Amino acid sequence: MGEFELIRRHFQREGPVARSPVALGIGDDCALLQPRPGHLLAVSTDMLVEGRHFFAGVDPEALGHKALAVNLSDLAAMGAHPLGFTLALALPEASEAWLTAFARGLFALADRHACPLVGGDTTRGPLNICITVMGEVRPGLAMQRSQAQVGDDLYLTGRTGEARLALELMRGTDWATSACGPQALSQHPELRQRLERPTPRLELGRLLAALGSEVHAAIDVSDGLVGDLGHILQASGVGAEIALPALPVAPALQPLTLTQRLDCILNGGDDYELLFTAGPIARAAVETAALASHTPVQRIGRISAAPGLRVLDASGHPVVVSARGFDHFA
Repeated sequence: MGEFELIRRHFQREGPVARSPVALGIGDDCALLQPRPGHLLAVSTDMLVEGRHFFAGVDPEALGHKALAVNLSDLAAMGAHPLGFTLALALPEASEAWLTAFARGLFALADRHACPLVGGDTTRGPLNICITVMGEVRPGLAMQRSQAQVGDDLYLTGRTGEARLALELMRGTDWATSACGPQALSQHPELRQRLERPTPRLELGRLLAALGSEVHAAIDVSDGLVGDLGHILQASGVGAEIALPALPVAPALQPLTLTQRLDCILNGGDDYELLFTAGPIARAAVETAALASHTPVQRIGRISAAPGLRVLDASGHPVVVSARGFDHFA
């Protein structure tokens, strides 16, 4: 199977996409997209490399899902609506079975969010997946890292830490297997689901952006809650306090020691949840948006004027935690 046959067979789909902004898709030198009048183009790129971002031999259908999900999560953090995406794919070989499963996972998520594949490239090489996703958002409504305000509530969707625990269990890390047992992944299938099939919070992101001045800063949690919150704090020139009892804890994390649990929740990556800030006046509106989008949302702290991050226990006393975000080159 040659390169162009590979594209035609697995990635070129016939017929128009419902409500699609794609004027010209796969088959020419460039795709042509038409955002709605009065909208800005939102663009994000993420790369997944075998052995760095995923294990060799991972389920290709799950990999297809995750490759697009991590990009859609960036659109969610900006409150953007997907328009389409491109795919650059390096493959060690053109395996029919692998490509069929990968495309199935990829397009299942793409169809769910009306986000068509509009172009890309394929080549031979170590397994490497690079997706660029494009979306649209009205000027003034895009949530940005630099907009947090002193006195804001700090919110988190879903839970963090499960993907990190799944990763350590799959690696066979001693502290994880000792605490949770060798059968933890089979006893808690949601762990692997959270690592390999994250849920981009697109609907909630759009609803939050539509609240306008009531919701301020946002970021998607990809490199750890503390590390990504740090980006908001630095960009906005503020500090924050996290209430330890307010952090949601997954049942699978309960056997861990407090230190191990906090390390997963605060520093674990691959969660792809949303972390956002809003003024106290917006509490009812945030709750309504969470219910409308069927997204669990928890208020976990507040934005403060004092620089830095403080994690507080139930009595309001500071807790010493190891705080670090993931860095590919650290």
